[in-house]
Amino acid sequence: MQSTFQGRPGPDLYRTTARVVGVLFLAAFLAYGGGTAVLASVLDAPDYLSSLASNATQLRIGAILMLINSLVVAAIGVLMLRVARPHSEVIAFGYLGARLVEAVVLAVGVVFLLLQIPLAHEAVGAGAAAASSLQILSNLSIQGNDSAYQVAMIAVGLGSVPFWYLFYRSRLVPRVLAAWGIAGYAIFASGAVLEILGSEVGLILSVPAGLFEMAIGIWLIARGFSSPVTASRSVRADASIAVAT
Repeated sequence: MQSTFQGRPGPDLYRTTARVVGVLFLAAFLAYGGGTAVLASVLDAPDYLSSLASNATQLRIGAILMLINSLVVAAIGVLMLRVARPHSEVIAFGYLGARLVEAVVLAVGVVFLLLQIPLAHEAVGAGAAAASSLQILSNLSIQGNDSAYQVAMIAVGLGSVPFWYLFYRSRLVPRVLAAWGIAGYAIFASGAVLEILGSEVGLILSVPAGLFEMAIGIWLIARGFSSPVTASRSVRADASIAVAT
């Protein structure tokens, strides 16, 4: 594998990493979206605790998909570390930390959802008073997952804004894409904060970041990162223009 001076990863590593990260971005989108859809088909049904008691397969499938997403987003942070670290160690490790927090907190949210299964078994044959209490606990566990999701999105949003600014500055991807990432994640994090404060705008404000993750995934698979040499030349050219003016 080729390498460049000053410990920078070489073109071959950039190309391979870009393709893998691109696939992972799309995989994360599909895994979490698919898991959420499967769980919604179960938990949005009337009297879902009764049906879960005899058939929890769908809920388990949805939970597994969401756990796969946690592994994927952690892998994105690890792979991006080597690409971003030569440009800024602080931002690179900050992004890794944000992705790891996202992965762990989302996994905790999945645990809340899996509590539906024992609650459903307890609800079988329970009296009216006990069934009512179990339903309250079920609602609380679903809300726990929702809160975990918002906290995770705040973490990844805050870590992604400086990260994609770094990519904007270093020109490792086209500046239009990097600027989209900066704006998209800033809006995304704001939406998650507003959701925690009680404003139901998180879904709408997540659209720019969601579309960006699909776009950057496709871009990285098709085109990859700009090579280290090309990116360095672009930065030096910007610096020369700034000095000349």
